[in-house]
Amino acid sequence: MSVIKQSFGTTGNGLPASLYVIDNGKSQISVTDYGATLVSVVVPDRNGVMADVALGFDSVTGYETSNYQGATVGPYCNRIAGGKFSIDGAEYDLVRNENGVTNLHSGGELTRRLWTAEVFSEDDMIRFSISREDSVNGYPGNMDLSVTYKLADSATVIITYGASADRKTFINLTNHSYFNLGGFDSGSIEGTLLKICADRFTPVDENSIPTGELLDVAGTPFDFTSLHAIGERINDENEQLALTGGYDHNYAIRYWDGSFREAAFACDPVSGRTLTVLTTLPGVQFYAGNFLKGTPGKDGKPMTRRSGFCLETQYYPDTPNHPDFPQCLYDENKTYSSVTSFCFGHLTD
Repeated sequence: MSVIKQSFGTTGNGLPASLYVIDNGKSQISVTDYGATLVSVVVPDRNGVMADVALGFDSVTGYETSNYQGATVGPYCNRIAGGKFSIDGAEYDLVRNENGVTNLHSGGELTRRLWTAEVFSEDDMIRFSISREDSVNGYPGNMDLSVTYKLADSATVIITYGASADRKTFINLTNHSYFNLGGFDSGSIEGTLLKICADRFTPVDENSIPTGELLDVAGTPFDFTSLHAIGERINDENEQLALTGGYDHNYAIRYWDGSFREAAFACDPVSGRTLTVLTTLPGVQFYAGNFLKGTPGKDGKPMTRRSGFCLETQYYPDTPNHPDFPQCLYDENKTYSSVTSFCFGHLTD
């Protein structure tokens, strides 16, 4: 077991970023203090061949303008309609950083900052912490946040989130990793097999904001209740697929009660690598990388459309404006906490 600290380059404003490599002899992950970001996940295939299955960059420079690859996103991940919500009758105006209309990922507030790192080598674990000031990008509340990455068992990445605020505010944290189980440079993920533990999803409008409905997936291209290829129905004629260029929707995890349970399972039939996602959160955003545009990533390889998929555990998008959704309003008497794990394995046949 080991945790090795390395230089990860210098930010545009001259601050040094660090990379922390955790290796347990069976798998390896690396994380950076810039954005509390998961940079790499190196795991074996069915033949023991190791590959990095996380899309990303070779230095901090790429992450400064990234599409949130591997980043911790908050204080509210995903979208807020019109960049507005109300708490106890007071309306808050947020930065509208998506098409001048929508607040997306809190304007990247936590993603574009350096966090403080604390290393626990004996536990193969790193905790990142950060404080945010009231009203940044419009979000209320001074807040202390932490994200802990632990490499457990042979190849399980456990991510534990914590946050506390000094006034009522909405908190919704996630990790925005793009995975390709064949390896970050292995091309399309449309052949990846996927199962999502959800019978319903939240349809969206033209701004990718939930309509407030929960629709059954049965009989639609959104049915991943049994294992099938991501690309099998992604190009079907369907209004919801057309609105988002493919899958980019929140799924309501079946039987959610706040306990730690499976949200999704993915498998690459070529390499045999598998990924099981478990979480305490009520939703998971399945995004098929529809808007990746070929930006050069690791080893200069382009991250092309649908070359990585995301399974972002979360409260539902735009929850502050939908009182019927599971709620995530916290104040000084209520501490936010959640756990998500990415458990990697491989088929044995």
